[in-house]
Amino acid sequence: MSPLPYKSGRHFLQIPGPTAVPERILRAIDQQVIDHRGPTFQALGKKVLAGVKEVFQTQHPVVIYPASGTGAWEAALVNTLSAGDRVLMVETGHFAFLWHKMATKLGLKPELISTDWRHGVDAAVIGAALADDKAHTIKAVCVVHNETSTGVTSNIAAVRKAIDQAGHPALLLVDTISSLGSVEYRHDEWGVDVTVGGSQKGLMLPPGLSFNALSPKALAASKTSTLPKSFWSWEEMIESNKTGFFPYTPATTMLYGLREAIAMLREEGYDNVFSRHQRHAEATRRAVKAWGLEILCANPAEYSPVLTAVMMPAGHDADRLREVILNAFDMSLGMGLSKLKGKIFRIGHLGDFNDLTLMGTLSGVEMGLELAGVPHQKGGADAAMQYLAQCAAQKSAARMAA
Repeated sequence: MSPLPYKSGRHFLQIPGPTAVPERILRAIDQQVIDHRGPTFQALGKKVLAGVKEVFQTQHPVVIYPASGTGAWEAALVNTLSAGDRVLMVETGHFAFLWHKMATKLGLKPELISTDWRHGVDAAVIGAALADDKAHTIKAVCVVHNETSTGVTSNIAAVRKAIDQAGHPALLLVDTISSLGSVEYRHDEWGVDVTVGGSQKGLMLPPGLSFNALSPKALAASKTSTLPKSFWSWEEMIESNKTGFFPYTPATTMLYGLREAIAMLREEGYDNVFSRHQRHAEATRRAVKAWGLEILCANPAEYSPVLTAVMMPAGHDADRLREVILNAFDMSLGMGLSKLKGKIFRIGHLGDFNDLTLMGTLSGVEMGLELAGVPHQKGGADAAMQYLAQCAAQKSAARMAA
């Protein structure tokens, strides 16, 4: 078999994670490992353990695992719950469903609130379910902040308010795997008990690190939880982390990268990072609407800042479109997962991403729609470009006025 021909330029990885890793982080990772019991590592450990707290907006411990986000899901469940516990979950998409599947395997009793996958979490439904639970047998509520499979973002503060108004003691567990570092998130202020995160999206790192941000209530629950845990146990991790170390061999080079990622987020400024993602999301939606295509997320208030899921016209296969775009323009788009397979494609616009990267992405999509014979109107990329140019002019004028 002959090798694939070389393609000039860079591959456009426009799936909603993993995202392209910036050169600064690649160079940070590209260092020799060090003694993970020595003073140099201790300084590194203290720095990243303190820095990651600001990413989650918490004053409480954040546990770092050498694992994917799935590992952090498991850690969140096994450290807070016991076999047979009732858990309330909302099926906002593929990943919420997988979390439910894991809970079942672990011996919990998850109860799934169904949705059409086009809407986020309805806090009122959660509140009603908790109000009906007079005996407080529901021990946790698990929701996904930004559902990667659908491009829908849920209001976590509203969920916490609903739990409080119901007077219910259930823990609140939240998945931020595709929103962390890209979308405003306030672990402490929103009253979240365990926040699950991952390294490979807004944090701009390769896959390989995952996180549990904790509340005092979650730590108290871990003292009585009886689900089996060893590797995932918070107790030894938190104790070792107090001095900057880990109880087992850490992913040292990934921690180099995390240190650099936090520095980059600080340099840009978190508010600027969040507004940049909002700007790129709005530009993408303007392109989709100009093409005459439909966005999967049905509620504009729940539009995701980090990805846009686009519905295909009837009779056209999203996977064929993705194949055409990959072959012709060396760009990867996200596929539709489970019941959305072939029905949507997902445009990722998160991480180390700027206006010109977005324009290259949207131009590739528009050319791909034409090549694949997908019915659409021309001018989507132009609509996005006009919006971005307008934003740039406003930003320039603001700088001049200052």
